Amino acid sequence: MLIVALTGGIGAGKSHVAKYFHQLGSYVFDADQLARVAIERGSVGFDEVVTTFGDQILKDGDIDRRKLGEIVFADPAAKAQLEAIIHPEVQRLFEEAKKSLPLDAIVIYEIPLLTEFNLRSRFDFVITVESDVETRTNRLKERGLAGHEIVGRMAAQASREERVSYSDLVIENHGDEDALLCEVEKVWQDVLLPLSKNHNK
Repeated sequence: MLIVALTGGIGAGKSHVAKYFHQLGSYVFDADQLARVAIERGSVGFDEVVTTFGDQILKDGDIDRRKLGEIVFADPAAKAQLEAIIHPEVQRLFEEAKKSLPLDAIVIYEIPLLTEFNLRSRFDFVITVESDVETRTNRLKERGLAGHEIVGRMAAQASREERVSYSDLVIENHGDEDALLCEVEKVWQDVLLPLSKNHNK
């Protein structure tokens, strides 16, 4: 099984790239989605988060992610506490999900904070999706983020240079969907399929 990390800064277009890889035949997992599952009501993670941060983060019996986000983005110690709860559970969920896949599967794991948490060694190959700051900012505004939120989230992530130096391959995404699809198809055919064949020998 070939495990490929797909990273990139917020607004770079990782999800688009992941969608194209899925259409080409890969199995795609999203670390952010697994993080949501890890603290759903009824889970061990839910209980731990509520015990740690109190009932103030609850809304109609569920965790209010916006409220929780406000707390942890303002307090590095609180952020570290939350990560200590969520990250092991995300890893467990991913390992569990892999058990049902074919042995020759190509797995794309969408993980925004790969560089920040120094997780390179968990993957066979790393791809970063990059885009200029202006394009990323425009995309995030379209998603409803305010200017100060965009600046804060970009500042909290690794720089382009750090991500690129940490990766095996860079996909540039500056807004042309057809060009992006062509680039992803080329990476699939020329890089990932041959890598997978060699990996499974």
